[in-house]
Amino acid sequence: MARVRMEIREPAVAGAFYPADPEALREMVDRLLEEAPRYDPEPAALIVPHAGYIYSGHVAAWGFKQLIDRSYDAVVVLGTNHVEPFFREISVWARGAWRTPLGEVPIDEELADALLSAGPPLRAIPEVHLEEHSIEVEIPFLQRLFPDLRFVPVMIGEPSLENIEALAAALARLLASRRAVVIASSDLSHYPRDEHARQVDLSTVGAILSLDPELVRHTIAEWMARRIPGLATLMCGEGPVLTAMAYAKRIGATHAALLKYANSSDVPYGRKDHVVGYAAIRFAREPDPPLGEEDRRTLLQIAREAVEHAVRGKPLPELRVSSSALELPRACFVTLTKGGRLRGCRGEIWPRSGLAYAVQRVAVLSALDDPRFPPVTAEELPHLEYEISVLSPLRPVERPEEIEIGRDGLFILAAGHSGLLLPQVPVEQGWDRGAFLRALCLKAGLPEDAWQWPDARLFRFEAEVFG
Repeated sequence: MARVRMEIREPAVAGAFYPADPEALREMVDRLLEEAPRYDPEPAALIVPHAGYIYSGHVAAWGFKQLIDRSYDAVVVLGTNHVEPFFREISVWARGAWRTPLGEVPIDEELADALLSAGPPLRAIPEVHLEEHSIEVEIPFLQRLFPDLRFVPVMIGEPSLENIEALAAALARLLASRRAVVIASSDLSHYPRDEHARQVDLSTVGAILSLDPELVRHTIAEWMARRIPGLATLMCGEGPVLTAMAYAKRIGATHAALLKYANSSDVPYGRKDHVVGYAAIRFAREPDPPLGEEDRRTLLQIAREAVEHAVRGKPLPELRVSSSALELPRACFVTLTKGGRLRGCRGEIWPRSGLAYAVQRVAVLSALDDPRFPPVTAEELPHLEYEISVLSPLRPVERPEEIEIGRDGLFILAAGHSGLLLPQVPVEQGWDRGAFLRALCLKAGLPEDAWQWPDARLFRFEAEVFG
C-alpha cells in the first residue's frame, strides 16, 4: 500500500449516506437530534450506527443527543474497516482535518501523537480511511453539537484481543485527566429477515450491556453457527464495540444502557426480508436514576390494564407515554400473585423496547403464557396482585462470593440451557447463596452443580422491584 502524506480527508459518502447539500444536511441532523430524548447520566462512551441517515440516523441521534449541553476536551471516534481487505492493525489519522459538507473538523494532533506513541499495533496509515464510511457518517452529528470540535479518528482492522487491549489501554491512560468521550461506530445484524434480526440483535445488545467480551464473542459464534438465512454478521464494528467496552471498564464506566434499537425495516422504505440492525448504547460512570413514584404507578396501571384487556379478549390499550424514563429500553419481569401464591411470571432478560411497552407485553405473557399455570380467567382478575421488576444489565460472576442475597438475581447459560431467578426469590424462600445457585441450575433444567461446570456462564443482576 503506497504511503502518502495527507492533511485533509475529503468526504467519501456525502450524497449517498447523508445529504451533500450543507443546508439539507444541517436541517436533517438538527431534526433528528430534536426528536431524540436526553437522559442522565453523562456518557463516557457511546455506540452508534453508521448506515445511511434515512435508515439509521434516528438511532444515531438518540446516542448523540446524550452529548448535548455537555463539554468535552477530547473526542475519539472508533471506526471499522469495510474496504481494505488486508488491513489488520489500528490506524490513527494524526494530521490535518476531516471535511464534510458542514466544513472541516481539525484533528486533535496532540492526542493523536500520544496514541501513536503507544506503538504497534497503533500506526498512522491514512490510506485506509479514504473510502471508509464508518467514521465519516458520525462527524456531521458532532459538528452540529460542537462547533469548535477537534477529534481523533481511529480505524480498527482485525478485532483481535491484542488490538482491543492495546487501544483500550492507551485510551484509558491518555484520557484519564480529560473530559473525554469515546464513540464506537457499528451496525448490528446484516441481511436476515426482520424477525430474525430482532432475535439476533436482542442477544447482541444484551451481551454488550454485560461488558463481558467473552459473552459477546460467544453470542456471535452461537448465532452464526445456526446458519440463519441471510445473516452475514452480527456486528460489523466488532473491534470498535469491544474496544469501547474494554475502555469503559478500565475507567469505571460500568453502567451500560440501551438508548434505542431499530432496524432498516422500521422506516417506510425498508424491506422486511433483508435488514440491518442498529443500536445506540451508552456507557456511564453513574447508574440511571431510579424510577419516580409517578412512573411506577403508571407502569403498574399499564400492567393491570394489559392483563384485564388480554384476558377478556380485548385489544390492548394504546400507550401514550409522556415520561422519557418509560421510553428508555429496559429488561423487566411482571409477577402475578393471587392470595399470596404465584399465578404467573414472565419477562425479558434483554431490553428490546421502551420500558412501558415491555411491561405491557410481558404482563400479558405472565397472565396467558406461563407454561406452569393455566391462563388467568376473568373471574380471577379482581384478586390479582402485580409486581414489576426492572432489571439492570447482566454482569459476569467471577467468584460466587460476589453474589449478595437480596441484591442480586442470577442467570445461567450452560450446555444449551438457560435459567433466571429474580433477586426477591431467595429472600422469599429463605435460601443462602448455595441454595440459590442450586435452585438456579434446577430452574434451567440442569444438575444442581452445573454452575461449576467449566463452560457454564453465570451472571448476576439487580432489579428495581415495586408492586
